[in-house]
Amino acid sequence: MRQGPNLSAATKLRESHVSLAHGNGGRLMRELIESVFARAFADPLLDTGVDAAVLETRDGEQLVVTTDGFTVQPLEFPGGNIGSLAVHGTVNDLAVSGATPLYLTLGVILEEGLEIALLRRVVEALAQAARQCGVSVVAGDTKVVGRGDCDGLYLSMTGIGFKSPSVRYALDQIRAGDRVIVSGPVGEHGAAVMLARQEFGFRGKLRSDVASIYKESRALMTAGGLRFMRDPTRGGVATVAHEIARATGMAVHLSEAAIPVTEGVQSVCELLGFDPLYLACEGRIVAVVAPDTAAAALAALQAVAPQAALIGDVVADAPQVILNTAFGGQRWIDELEDDPLPRIC
Repeated sequence: MRQGPNLSAATKLRESHVSLAHGNGGRLMRELIESVFARAFADPLLDTGVDAAVLETRDGEQLVVTTDGFTVQPLEFPGGNIGSLAVHGTVNDLAVSGATPLYLTLGVILEEGLEIALLRRVVEALAQAARQCGVSVVAGDTKVVGRGDCDGLYLSMTGIGFKSPSVRYALDQIRAGDRVIVSGPVGEHGAAVMLARQEFGFRGKLRSDVASIYKESRALMTAGGLRFMRDPTRGGVATVAHEIARATGMAVHLSEAAIPVTEGVQSVCELLGFDPLYLACEGRIVAVVAPDTAAAALAALQAVAPQAALIGDVVADAPQVILNTAFGGQRWIDELEDDPLPRIC
């Protein structure tokens, strides 16, 4: 349940009904979580601004838990399917929290009429991804609903890992002058799923970037000076930048020329009017590092992710996100409102 920093008593839900935009990772989702869920639970253990919860320390290690739901459409897309997406999405939330992922539990909701052959492909991809990530699926539950009551297949997954108590990467660690790094080209998952739907009358060769980011997270952790990590899923890099600005009360300046975007993603965005900064990634890290260690952090990251790049800075200014354009101007990046591409993960 990530969004927010922490619950504000002033947060109010403006809408009377749930819309698809309440799941996009932007302002509407933040307001929904803070005003409905976090307000009801009112539990000091619940922090809606983190990817995973640190629960207790035993034998010198801290137990870390995360949970996520997956409703992507279509169920299969170039580069993966909902099964591999569920594993990597869950493992990645643990990785950016500084934890070593170990165990998964799986909840499955099946729609009557789903092809068993498709279900087998999803489960086999899930199992293969788990093996590759070195995690075990240790428990689960399966339910079946009637035709038309869900879109074929929904998955819910909980991940459990452990980390050292000395490891803490959080928004409140960020300081003015810190540098922003991304581990590779942005928007590939969103663009690949969009083309897989074939809603726009053309096809492409784009593949989702869905993958584990455990190696990348460890490279950043060993380099020193790491303040914060996040995987830019729903809402993309722009939403992570807004999360940083809102939590720190400072500005985030991004460099358009420095942000890696593949030619395929750029072409899709230009044709359809999307901004790659808002498109989901499922195998990338956005990290904030101290300025004096930024070069070393980037070099360590590029050793495992060659297309990693320094893309911006945290600036002591009013909380906002500003894009320094390739033409020498500036553009304000708004917080995501409407959902340009629902059912993406």
